[in-house]
Amino acid sequence: MAKKKINIIDILLKKKIINNNDVASAKAESKKTGLSLEKSLEKLGILSDEDVAYTVSEELGVPFIDLKEYILDPAVVSLITEVVAREFKAIPVFRVDKTLTIAMADPNDLVGIDEIRNKSRCSSIDVVLSSDEAVSRAVDQYYSSIGKVEDVIKGITAEGAGVISEEAGAMELTEMAEGAPIVKLVNLLIMEAVRNRASDIHIEPDESVLRIRYRIDGVLREVNSIPQQLQGAIVSRVKLLSKMNIAEKRKPQDGKIEMKLENKSLDLRVSSCPTVHGENVVIRILDKSSILLGLGELGLSEYDMQNYNKLIHRPHGIILVTGPTGSGKTSSLYSSLATINSVEKNIITIEDPVEYQIPLIRQTQVNLKIGLTFAEGLRTFLRQDPDVMMVGEIRDRETAEIAIQASLTGHLVFSTLHTSDSCSSVTRLVDMGVEPFLISTTLAGVLAQRLVRVICERCKEKYSPPADVLKDIGIKEKVSLYKGAGCARCNYTGFSGRIGIFELLMIDEKIKNLIIGKASADEIRKAAIEKGMRNLLQDGEDKIKKGITTPEEVLRVMQTI
Repeated sequence: MAKKKINIIDILLKKKIINNNDVASAKAESKKTGLSLEKSLEKLGILSDEDVAYTVSEELGVPFIDLKEYILDPAVVSLITEVVAREFKAIPVFRVDKTLTIAMADPNDLVGIDEIRNKSRCSSIDVVLSSDEAVSRAVDQYYSSIGKVEDVIKGITAEGAGVISEEAGAMELTEMAEGAPIVKLVNLLIMEAVRNRASDIHIEPDESVLRIRYRIDGVLREVNSIPQQLQGAIVSRVKLLSKMNIAEKRKPQDGKIEMKLENKSLDLRVSSCPTVHGENVVIRILDKSSILLGLGELGLSEYDMQNYNKLIHRPHGIILVTGPTGSGKTSSLYSSLATINSVEKNIITIEDPVEYQIPLIRQTQVNLKIGLTFAEGLRTFLRQDPDVMMVGEIRDRETAEIAIQASLTGHLVFSTLHTSDSCSSVTRLVDMGVEPFLISTTLAGVLAQRLVRVICERCKEKYSPPADVLKDIGIKEKVSLYKGAGCARCNYTGFSGRIGIFELLMIDEKIKNLIIGKASADEIRKAAIEKGMRNLLQDGEDKIKKGITTPEEVLRVMQTI
C-alpha cells in the first residue's frame, strides 16, 4: 500500500463537514488541552470519530468497516498480542489461508503493518479502516474476553456491571447494552453457539437464573446459567443488535442481525416473547456461507437416490418434501436445486427466509408487510419465463392451486408441506380444497424425511439395546449395533452431526387412480409399499444396522408419526 499523506482538516473543510469557525474553536481547545485538532473537534461535539474515519477511508480508497457488526474469532484475534494491537491501533478481523485482514485506525502505518505480518506469521496483510474509538473498544472487548463464557460472567458480577432495574428507560437500557462487559458476553455466547454447530440459541428467563440453551443436532442442551440480574442487559443487547424496540417488553418482537464471524457470513433471526419471568429470546443461526450438501450426501438409499434423481430431472410436475420443522426439508430442496442448476435453466425461488444463496438462481424473500406472500411470489414467477420454481411452503389453497397451474403449464415446482409422512401429503392437499384429479395430474413425487444424529466415530462402541427398543424398531435378527460412549469431540453426547432418513412416494398410475378415488393415506401407503416404497422406519432400521445411528435415536424422531 502506497503511503499517502492527507490533511484531515483540509478535507473536512473541502467537504463542508466543518467550517472555519469550527476550526478556530478546535484550535483554541487544542491550546488548552494539547489534543490534536481532530480530537478537539470530537471533544467539542462538532464531529465524531467515525466522521474522521469515513473521510480517511474515502480519501485513501481503503474499505471502511463497522466493527460493531462483526463477531471476531478469539483464535484470530490472538494472532497478535494485546500489546501489539494497542501499539498500532489494530485488531485482526478474519483470516483466509495465509492472508490476515486487520482493522486499523491508521492504514498508512506501514511499520505497524509489517510488525503485524511478522508477529502473526501470515504471509499477507489486508487492511480495512475503522475509527480510532471503534478499534480501541474492540481491543478492550476481545482481548479481555478471550476465555470462557463462565470467566466473563464471573468478571461482570465481580465488577457489579450489567445490573439494571426493571423500570429502566430506553436510554439507560441502551447504555448498558453497549457497555463492554455485556457486549463481550453476548458476542461469546454467539461465537460458542456457532463453534458448536448450534442452529438456535435460547435465552430463557427463570425465577432465579437466565438459562442459555443451544440446539445442537436437533436437541436442546443447557450450556450456561447466568445470574438473573444480568437478564435485562443481555436481552437488551440482543434487541439492540436486531434493531428491536429496546424499551418495549410487553409485546412479542422479531428482528434480524447480520454479522461476520471470521470468514462466515451469519444471518441471525431473533424472536422475543414476554413471559412471567421476563422476555424469552430465541436466535436462529443461518450460516449463509456454509457449503451445500450434494444430493448424495443427504443419506438417501441407492434405490431412493435413483428414483429421486429421475424425479428432479423431469420437465414439469410438483415435487414435495415433507416433515416437521427441523427435519432438513430446506437442505433437501437446496441440494435438489443445486443438482439441476445450469445456465440453460431459469430457476426462481420464494423463501422465508432465504437461508443459502446459490449462483444462477434468482431467490426472493417473503415480505408480508408489502403483500409479497408465497402465493403472490409464485404468481409473479409465472411471468418471469421460469423453467423451475421453488416455493418455501404450501400453506393454503391459493398457493397450492397456483403451484398446480404452474405445473400444468409445463414448469417443475418444488415445495414443502408439514405432514408426518409422504402419503399424508395427498390427503393434506385434498383437505386444503384442491381437487383430487388436479393432484393426480400434477404431483410427481413426495419425499418425507427426518434427521437423526450420527454416532460419533471417535467414541463408537458396540452395545446391546433393550429388547423392547429392538421390538419397536422391528429388528429381529442378531446384528452388531453401535452407540457413542461420549468424548470431548462430541461434547460427551455420543453423536456428531446428522443424516436423513427418508420415504419416497413415486406417483404411478395405481397411485393416481387411488388419489382420484379419494383414497385414504393408509390405502395409498399400502399400495406404495407393494410397489417397493420403503418407509421411514425401514430406512432408519438400515442406518441402525450400518452403525450410522442408534435405535433410540430413530424412535426419538419417529415420535412425530
